[in-house]
Amino acid sequence: MEIKVDIGVFGGSGFYSLLSDIQEIHMDTPYGQPSDKIAIGTFEGKKVAFLPRHGKKHEIPPHKINYRANVYAMKQLGARYIIGPTASGSLQARIKPGDFVVTDQFVDRTWGRNDTFYDGPEVVHTSVAKPYCPELRKICIEAGKSLGITVHEKGTVVVIQGPRFSTVAESRWFSGMGWEVINMTQYPECYLAKEMGMCYANIALITDYDVGLEGQDDIEPVTHEAVLKVFQENNEKLKGMLFEIIRRIDVSKDCGCCK
Repeated sequence: MEIKVDIGVFGGSGFYSLLSDIQEIHMDTPYGQPSDKIAIGTFEGKKVAFLPRHGKKHEIPPHKINYRANVYAMKQLGARYIIGPTASGSLQARIKPGDFVVTDQFVDRTWGRNDTFYDGPEVVHTSVAKPYCPELRKICIEAGKSLGITVHEKGTVVVIQGPRFSTVAESRWFSGMGWEVINMTQYPECYLAKEMGMCYANIALITDYDVGLEGQDDIEPVTHEAVLKVFQENNEKLKGMLFEIIRRIDVSKDCGCCK
């Protein structure tokens, strides 16, 4: 692969507008094709690749995303830093719609997803005690705060299978465990990046309160329409934060995540 990038972002086509020299490329991997074409451009001298994990038309549900192909494609392009923003729900009343959470832990509640590059005959056991890159997380936090965004500096995301939302009982269980965020795509995306030796950070854009918080402080149950409304309202904030993060990443520097 002749094209080389510094940073990869799993996000939608709306983020391409601040890049120069945009080109879209088709890629294939040993694990099949990624979710869509990858857009590559330049931002302040850094090569950045964008890939919409659900496809440009949001046609791929979370349990059908080819996570291995998406992550492997970024690795093929040479990306050492991966930013993975996600629309997410809040499991705690103190974390409000419109807030951002830079997660530091995940709990996997998915099933049946292809979640490793080591299916044999090579067997590798990867430590995932700290699944997110500490250095990249720090950059994300500082970038968000510099823009006046409400950023929670840590949080555990519970990853559910989707595409359905949780029941009230499930949601209350997750909240009762003290977890902060709920999402459908963080696993195995973040773990696969770790297997590939790439620095990965998640920014959870809180679009709604999960259903288990219904009835607390006039909190209303989640709907698909409400999620889209808050996401659209906060998309410009997220775009600004992403490019501030890219601006702050020193692509000449390695940290313990990279190998």
